[in-house]
Amino acid sequence: MRKIKFSRIALLLAGASFFACQTEQNEQLDNSANSEVSTELVAKLADFDINTSDVKKVEFVLPNGTTTSMYQMEGDIHMTEQQIKNLPSLQNVAAKNYHTNNLVAQNTVIDIIGYTGGGGFGLSNKGQTALRWAVNNYNRLNLSIRFNLTFGTDYQPKDMVVYNNPNQSGGGGSAGFPTGGNPFKFVQIYGLEGFSTNVNEHVITHEIGHSVGFRHTDYFSRQSCGQNTNEGSAGVGANPIPGTPSGYDPTSIMLACFSNNEDGEFNSNDITALNYLY
Repeated sequence: MRKIKFSRIALLLAGASFFACQTEQNEQLDNSANSEVSTELVAKLADFDINTSDVKKVEFVLPNGTTTSMYQMEGDIHMTEQQIKNLPSLQNVAAKNYHTNNLVAQNTVIDIIGYTGGGGFGLSNKGQTALRWAVNNYNRLNLSIRFNLTFGTDYQPKDMVVYNNPNQSGGGGSAGFPTGGNPFKFVQIYGLEGFSTNVNEHVITHEIGHSVGFRHTDYFSRQSCGQNTNEGSAGVGANPIPGTPSGYDPTSIMLACFSNNEDGEFNSNDITALNYLY
């Protein structure tokens, strides 16, 4: 997700094991080809309706400062090689939606920890407050999934960890989609200390949304980023969650880009989508 001049940002449902992130307004997508990306992986991404014009191999930073190899596409989505190979094909499917079957299992309590370690990876006081607000956004809806929030450094046994990435330029966040009925574990934020607590809440809520199975609501245009680019391949889109609009939803928390005046709250369509899934 990218910070832009528009007033709102939002996310969209999808359920695969990849990451999405938010970055500053003037940062551009890298549309260069990358020799480390095989034609097999590009084909798998295309079959999953992912735009393949900017795929590249990157090192994803973990809370302890170590890195793991990922593939980045669309400027803000990451997957491991195995996760790409395991993606189902969405081509020629008559009833696609903004989500796949890769969701969090029903009636799940998600142990989520706000990381407070050193080296710049710990959440600031503002980040910790924003995480509390973000978790409350989900828990107050009484969904079939619920978050149990703690703070500390022992993140390994937790289902999800929210932490700061001091090595990332720009401002925003990064997360992934569920696998095996579990949420994606690593939720990054970065460069947000100069923004309000509400904006921090917005980014964290958005990235947790990815981790439980949401994709960008404006995947078909990235209009919130001032673009006209379909994130799907060959113009193949997806059908909306029942009860939510199929067109642009300017107040969804799951748009591809955000601004500096977000309130951090779900709109009514976000709530409808969450209740439909969970």
